[in-house]
Amino acid sequence: MTEIPSEYRGWWRIIDTSQWVNDGLDDLGPAVLSLTGYGDRLRMHCLLAYVNCKRTKTGVSFTWEGAWEFDQMSGSGRVTLGKHGRLKGVFKIDNGDSSSFVAERTEEPDEPIPPPPSYRDKWGGRW
Repeated sequence: MTEIPSEYRGWWRIIDTSQWVNDGLDDLGPAVLSLTGYGDRLRMHCLLAYVNCKRTKTGVSFTWEGAWEFDQMSGSGRVTLGKHGRLKGVFKIDNGDSSSFVAERTEEPDEPIPPPPSYRDKWGGRW
């Protein structure tokens, strides 16, 4: 039970969140989540993250690790397939907020999603 089911596999455009302002979803480019089981990514608001996902009995669960601007953070989430082929899920920030979200199937972005920045990047590597 390790492979991501085909109905979940691919790229998803995050179109709505319950707790965070939707106006800023695309601050770094289109808000997307990939669920392929290999090299997955998350971009939303000012968050860039690497995602590790796995199949569950009812959908897909994932953990993520990245940075909101330059602040390192991590969390988890889960998704199920809802009406009209949309994903319904929850993002959780470790020791922080959580929010439900809705996503629609989309194509892989033309430009690769950059890696999450480190706090060291904020200061230009001057330590």
